[in-house]
Amino acid sequence: MAGAKETPRQKLISLMYLVFITMLALNVSKEVLDGFGQMYEKISDANVRVDESNNALLENILVNAEEKGGKWIAHKRTAEQIKKESDAFFNSIEEIKTTITEKQREKDPDLKEFAQMDKGEALDVIWFKEGSEESKNNFIDMIQEYKMHVIQVFGSRYPESIDMVEARFFTGDQNNNIKNRDDIDEPWLDASFKGFPLISSLAKLTMMQNDIRQTEHDVFATLMGKELKMSSKVNQSNYTSLLVTEKGAYYQGEKFDGSVILGRKGGAQNPNGVALTLDGRELNEEDYDLIPGGVKLNVKAGNPGDHLIEGDLIFLNDGEESKISVSQTYTVISKPNSAVISADKMNVVYRGVQNPMTISIPGIQDSKVKASAPGLKRVRGSKYNVFPSKGTEVKINVSGTLPDGKRVSSVSTFRIKEIPKPAGYFRGKSGSFSIPKSSLERGTVEARLEDFDFDLPLRTKSFRFRAPGQTSIVIQGNRLDKKAKSMLSRIKNGQTVIISDIEVIIPSNPSYKLGQTSPISITVN
Repeated sequence: MAGAKETPRQKLISLMYLVFITMLALNVSKEVLDGFGQMYEKISDANVRVDESNNALLENILVNAEEKGGKWIAHKRTAEQIKKESDAFFNSIEEIKTTITEKQREKDPDLKEFAQMDKGEALDVIWFKEGSEESKNNFIDMIQEYKMHVIQVFGSRYPESIDMVEARFFTGDQNNNIKNRDDIDEPWLDASFKGFPLISSLAKLTMMQNDIRQTEHDVFATLMGKELKMSSKVNQSNYTSLLVTEKGAYYQGEKFDGSVILGRKGGAQNPNGVALTLDGRELNEEDYDLIPGGVKLNVKAGNPGDHLIEGDLIFLNDGEESKISVSQTYTVISKPNSAVISADKMNVVYRGVQNPMTISIPGIQDSKVKASAPGLKRVRGSKYNVFPSKGTEVKINVSGTLPDGKRVSSVSTFRIKEIPKPAGYFRGKSGSFSIPKSSLERGTVEARLEDFDFDLPLRTKSFRFRAPGQTSIVIQGNRLDKKAKSMLSRIKNGQTVIISDIEVIIPSNPSYKLGQTSPISITVN
């Protein structure tokens, strides 16, 4: 009833329910962790690109200040102050990331094992354990100070940017609290990082670094305004060309519709001339269209492999010619002409023989694919042989690097099975059968692997010969010897001899011990 005290049993049930819900919340799936990991990698790569762009913009500001003076002196002072503040904040976050990944890097130096980064104790120790209040406050203060410095240095002159800076570095209300789903105040830092998996916190911290670089970029781009011109006086290495495509790779015979544009934010001017080659062939006017900021190509994608576009985009500014060099690569992969079908339960290799395999990664040249496993050797190209030895399974690790630099890898597990037991054969027959006595004298004892996927020759070393009423003998080789033929002379029509204990070996791998060969029963007629 409402207001009644809970019984001990009810309290226990409530506690168990709470523990169950908590366990569900903490059971982060591998897919979710991988998703955070991919986001972390993409943002990290983006940070590098934005930083390169920012350095080019900053150098333009410095050159203009040196050559033109006037307002550019103030622009230079503002840009250098923002650069200093941004680098300090960015590097402080990088130190935190280094600290919380120190233990993970011992076993995963490149931070690629995202599924293992499901615990967040390292960051919790810094910010949320007893005695860590000062460290938590220092981080909040660092965000607030950077935000206020940017607003003071830049926002005072460009007030329209204040809302953007406030939104990027929002840490809650004046007490640094935000409303949670239950509309209850909760510290912003706790809601963002407390108890989260390591890879999630890494992604968030890296996103904050991206906000820093984007803020820095917005400041520099605003200071440049419409003064960003390509002049022969400006170091042309500050500009780059970019290849924009609808997809990362093209099938053979498709139309390649990529665009070569300037690596510069906003308002790129149209090229006045084009001098480009594709794999050394000069492009003519039918191969491209001039578009704002570059050219749009209209050529056949070509054969599978990497294709190089290089040359110059030519611009005229105040009567002076500037050339922006182009050096871009795109990749063509073969168009599939059949489906890939695999039986998931039939991944099997056999011990004692060379198992042929084809190993490749679509979009990556065979020479750039690496495969490793115990007993695995490359024959040529994508063809391999695996010769398993110990254990019940073999794991084949395959990795490669895509043209965009991204590394891909996978692991396939194969069960290791023994070679099946051979069947005994005499004059091309097995099991029980009848033949004339004269044929029995001249025949040879063999063994074959029936219904086996490999053409594996076997050699008979010895066998046991049994005749009715006589002591069995062991014969070396694969034919009846004199003693066996003497025994055979005393056998009457209708009687049966047994050939058993047939010992055979694999000539290419004589150390492998095959199973017991099935016997042969022959009736003399």
